[in-house]
Amino acid sequence: MKKKWWHDKVAYQIYPKSFLDTNGDGIGDLRGIISKLDYLKELGIDIIWLSPIYKSPFVDQGYDISDYYAIAEEFGTMEEFDELLAEAKKRDMYIIMDLVINHCSDQHEWFQKALADPDGEYADYFYFRKGKNGNPPSNYRSYFGGSCWEPVPGSDKYYFHMFAKEQPDLNWENPVLRDKLYQMINWWLEKGLAGFRIDAIINIKKDLDFPDIEPDAADGMASCWRMVESVDGVGEFLEDLKEHTFQKYDAFTVAEVFNMKEDKLTQFIGEDGHFSTIFDFSAHTLSDGEHGWYDAPPIDFKEWRKVISDSQLKVQTCGLEANIIENHDEPRGASRFLPEYAQNTAGTKMLGTVSILLRGIPFIYQGQEIGMRNAVWNSIEEYNDISTIDQYLIARDAGLSDAEALEVCGKMSRDNARTPMQWNTKAHAGFTTGTPWLKVNSNYTEINMESQENDPESVLNYYRKLIAVRKSLEYKDVFTYGEFVPAYQDTETVMAYYRQKDTKKILVASNFGQTPVDIPLESAIKRIILSNKNHAEVPSHTLHLDSCEVIVLECAQ
Repeated sequence: MKKKWWHDKVAYQIYPKSFLDTNGDGIGDLRGIISKLDYLKELGIDIIWLSPIYKSPFVDQGYDISDYYAIAEEFGTMEEFDELLAEAKKRDMYIIMDLVINHCSDQHEWFQKALADPDGEYADYFYFRKGKNGNPPSNYRSYFGGSCWEPVPGSDKYYFHMFAKEQPDLNWENPVLRDKLYQMINWWLEKGLAGFRIDAIINIKKDLDFPDIEPDAADGMASCWRMVESVDGVGEFLEDLKEHTFQKYDAFTVAEVFNMKEDKLTQFIGEDGHFSTIFDFSAHTLSDGEHGWYDAPPIDFKEWRKVISDSQLKVQTCGLEANIIENHDEPRGASRFLPEYAQNTAGTKMLGTVSILLRGIPFIYQGQEIGMRNAVWNSIEEYNDISTIDQYLIARDAGLSDAEALEVCGKMSRDNARTPMQWNTKAHAGFTTGTPWLKVNSNYTEINMESQENDPESVLNYYRKLIAVRKSLEYKDVFTYGEFVPAYQDTETVMAYYRQKDTKKILVASNFGQTPVDIPLESAIKRIILSNKNHAEVPSHTLHLDSCEVIVLECAQ
């Protein structure tokens, strides 16, 4: 594998609205991010991904962009953004931004011009289509529920949106539009941005006939992703995008890709792939319900272990994936992937170790490093997330009571990840002196950065040690480029694997069970590199693992 500047880096996602508010308006801001760069540097972070900070009506939390060249005033100014870039550079850190180019906001100038003249040139920046027999052009259901088609006022046409109706999809078949997007991307890269996280990019290729699809629910509609899965040709768009933008700047790109065809992995992240990396969502899709969140299955440990191992084995043949436990679109990993008895300090450290030492680029989401968990939600009115409200209604329509539907949403809501960062025990967890835009998790007095800062046994200080091990001179090469080899897959509760390269061989072993286990060692052990339970004695023939224990061992040559 040809070495790239980003291969050995550790990334951190900031959801700016919930990170730190410095002006008391209840919304996190750029000044807050700048003030915490040293905190992130000490954690061991190299790359910071900012969720959208562009000008937006915030129908979908900034993923509806009304001006790609402007910073939303809620977050600050372009001067502050430039200061953030400069301060990050001083610390040898890199900033990447969200790139949302499948759709824009209905308030964007292009869409406003399209509405003003549904037959004009700007209408071709979007998908304007005539209805069929008084109905929308096709029966696609949007990701957020309801039809993908919205009537164009004063016209017999509809416009297409795979997300909210306020997020019209951009027509990538139009070369004029593509060129305008490329100009915008290059403008940001010229500024000094290191790259982008690329949102929902697989959706840019449509079946331009928009044929009806066999309904998959009682509403007579079919999920729009089924249309995405049925078309070929997205690779040509992605290659064109790369050649006109990222490639010229050696930019780091991490794509959000669902519905990728099985044989396309090398084209996406191989030596000359469309992107530097893509996120591995294999564990997260285990929670996908057939009809919604209300029938989402619980996480089964053996299935979880298998999908992670299978993904690692597949990806290492061609590139590096980006490994996550959680992000802004998922509930908190400690609440999702750990059984109830393991939702504690030891279990959180264990989950973090297993994830961060996998082959690939580790992405840590804000608050993960202190073990933040899902909040307790008392009513649907407490939520802000458009998707959660939709899923609540789906659950009620399916016959669940209000309490049952709320319990479903409490487990799966994206707002679990969006509650404000828990900095200390002061009011609102030190996030703001005003009223937070979304409620603070009530557990902030127990789980917060300041309390953990001075506790050598805290999750935060363990994460610092864990990241330092991954990046250490002695082990950086094996953890970056070493082969992933699954181990002890026939056990009931052990998640273990080797990372090996040249003469280095590391065993990462953890016990997700409620009772201790003993496993026979396959190699002699040279030293203990890391342990979440301060395991001091180097094991000889048998490795004893308590419940929620993880240990990182260097094997003898």
